[in-house]
Amino acid sequence: MKYNYVGNTGLLVSELCFGTMTFGGQDAGMWDNIGKLQQKEVNEMLTAVVDSGINFIDTANVYSYGQSEQLLGQALKDLSIKRDEIIIATKVLARMNDKPNSTGLSRYHIFNSVEASLQRLQLDYIDILYVHGVDPATSLEEIVRSLNDIVESGKVRYISICNWPAWMVAKAQTIAEYRGYHKFIGLQYYYAAVSRDIEHELVPMAKNHDLAIFPWSPLAGGFLTGKFTREEADEGSRRANFDFPPIDKEKAYDLVDVMGEIAKVHDASIAQVALAWVRQQPGITSTIIGAKTLDQLKANIESTNLNLTQGDLSKIDAISPLPKQYPGWMVERQSNYRK
Repeated sequence: MKYNYVGNTGLLVSELCFGTMTFGGQDAGMWDNIGKLQQKEVNEMLTAVVDSGINFIDTANVYSYGQSEQLLGQALKDLSIKRDEIIIATKVLARMNDKPNSTGLSRYHIFNSVEASLQRLQLDYIDILYVHGVDPATSLEEIVRSLNDIVESGKVRYISICNWPAWMVAKAQTIAEYRGYHKFIGLQYYYAAVSRDIEHELVPMAKNHDLAIFPWSPLAGGFLTGKFTREEADEGSRRANFDFPPIDKEKAYDLVDVMGEIAKVHDASIAQVALAWVRQQPGITSTIIGAKTLDQLKANIESTNLNLTQGDLSKIDAISPLPKQYPGWMVERQSNYRK
């Protein structure tokens, strides 16, 4: 397992991050479709994760409405995993109950949410706290100040962002710089060969601000596993019951065909090719993988042994080019005079 620095923090995380969205699920609405792993399976998976060298684990308070955090926390205790050898990340934003202040990024909710997550995880501190998305009702200045204060409290070590537009990330970093607050260290965003939107603004912005990138759903909700082709679809899969995140399925089918050819050459699976593609993209620090079974998990971990050639990457890029957007194409055109 390779380890990469998180921006300029000096913190090292494994090139794969284990995502726990499949933990829990029972009687938790849409989470039933994502996974229903209980304590025995969770402990088995976490054992395989640690044995592989993965030191980075991602969860969220909203995953199965707290069940994921509870199961993860109990597994850490059951397996006697040393706290200083594992990086635990969780999130704050989503509604956890029907009370009016149980959602968003208000100071009230951030502090309450962290306390609740720590109780479920049975931990004294969270290594990385993500804001899980945008809160249009709370000022950015208030959010950044509250996050700074939660870090200063010792209950959170680092802060990161999920799903914000690039301009908002840059503005938040500027506020933190001006006020002397703790800055964000990384970005968790949807990124797969079939969906490369973050390359427009977020990847260049991350490079400029020394932000790590942690892609979620590198298999596009299971579509890039080989279980879905134009001829047939896996009706028992997560994507069949929970069609998310949105993708261009015609492009995805073409990618599956090309990745299938590449997989045969390397004696690998289509899923391993898709994971290797994300891992080898510029700016990627740690790719988040999940699994419903131990075999799936081990196969995903094995993808770190696959290194795609430049020819392989070019074949995939030919199918999934990112359409140029304005002002990007104009910036590129007008910058030629400096070359």
